Amino acid sequence: MQAAIVEGIFPRATRLPATRDLARELSVSRNTVLNVYENLMSQGYVTARTGSGTWIAETLPEGCLNSPRGDDLTLPLSVKTAAISKRGASLLGHANASPYQWGAFVPGAPDVTQFPHKLFSQIQARLNREPDVDRLIYSSNGGCPQLRQALADYLSVARSVRADADQIIITEGIHQAVDLVTRVLCDPGDTAWIEEPGYWGTRNLLRINGLKIQAMPVDDQGIIPDLPPRSRAPKVIFVTPSHQYPLGVHLSLERRKQLLNLASKHKTWLVEDDYDSEFRFAGQPFPSLQGFEPDAPVIYMGTFSKTLYPALRLGYLVVPKALAQPLRVAAAELYRGGHLLVQRALAEFIQKGHYMAHIRRMRKLYSQRRRFLAGLIERYLGADFMPRVNHEAGLHLVVNLPAGCDDVAIAALALRRGVKVRPLSQYYMHQQERRGLLLGYACVDERQCQDAFGVLKACLVESGILSRS
Repeated sequence: MQAAIVEGIFPRATRLPATRDLARELSVSRNTVLNVYENLMSQGYVTARTGSGTWIAETLPEGCLNSPRGDDLTLPLSVKTAAISKRGASLLGHANASPYQWGAFVPGAPDVTQFPHKLFSQIQARLNREPDVDRLIYSSNGGCPQLRQALADYLSVARSVRADADQIIITEGIHQAVDLVTRVLCDPGDTAWIEEPGYWGTRNLLRINGLKIQAMPVDDQGIIPDLPPRSRAPKVIFVTPSHQYPLGVHLSLERRKQLLNLASKHKTWLVEDDYDSEFRFAGQPFPSLQGFEPDAPVIYMGTFSKTLYPALRLGYLVVPKALAQPLRVAAAELYRGGHLLVQRALAEFIQKGHYMAHIRRMRKLYSQRRRFLAGLIERYLGADFMPRVNHEAGLHLVVNLPAGCDDVAIAALALRRGVKVRPLSQYYMHQQERRGLLLGYACVDERQCQDAFGVLKACLVESGILSRS
């Protein structure tokens, strides 16, 4: 579309098709079209006019006529479509990754400015002066041994995880961990249960790996793991027991027992995504599902993207002993692991207590920001818009919206005005009546939060969700 604008196929100062109409015509999801429009807007190719849609800019961005033809973004849509496989087209058609990863109110974005970069850099510089050879070659043993040991010690205390260092495999985040688990443990056509609503990234990885996805509803006790009589059990079940994403509930004791019984009976693997459990602001963190009972059929996934910063690209798997060697070999074969110098520095960062100290500081900061945002919602929107789950945890809140309203359109309107929220409906695999907006607060100080919330409120008024009084 960018090339079509540059080449004049779409004349300047003309209106683009509505996102719903274009998505229907191209047989892709509306979210894909919205992401394209958002990218074009951020680059200056289109503008938004309140109440009248999206329009080609009268003046195109400087230098756009000299864009290199080798850049895929400049290829005509027909050429790009012809070069993409059916599997690739499916992946792109369900893509949900946002180009906006910072600012009010990006969900799940930690305040990366608060990380002790100077301290971490000093550790790295010292270790990098005379690095060992085994930290400069490919990793074939699941990652840096010191980091795996540091994680085993930390997770035992902080998350009640039962594992030794040999059961830990370092990954480049949750996405790689999901990909590794599904490639090694599942065949195309196997069934995977996911939460409904749930994280779109997991859903898309399962889809691209050929699994049959079954979305299981979530209530105030977590996932409902009901297996109908004579139904085939899933090969894997993906859950976020400590802090369900995106609704925020935690898996009850009874549901934990149900899941573990089901998994043991049917030889199903439970994959526990423990993405932000460190950030619970009242009471003790809920213990992991993995540590609930000895030798549980649970694969535990964690990440440093929320506790430190996303660009670090480090996460980890804790796997049952029987899976440790196969998954370690598969990880080396598929991904050729590296980043061992950074992993060694992180190991020291954890072992010397800096990691826990940083988490304590951020827990206090995020708790304050959460209370501030919750106060704004209650004061300016009212009790009907308050999150249904009041657990003081995580990095975002869900603002409830009336059933039947278009939360995607509201999010798009807010984005045009510089405020980044995510529509709750995007997290459902199937059509749902529940509508809402995810508001991340972790990377937003109180002044920015106040200003951005005022913009969001104006969007809700303009959309007819709030009265003007």
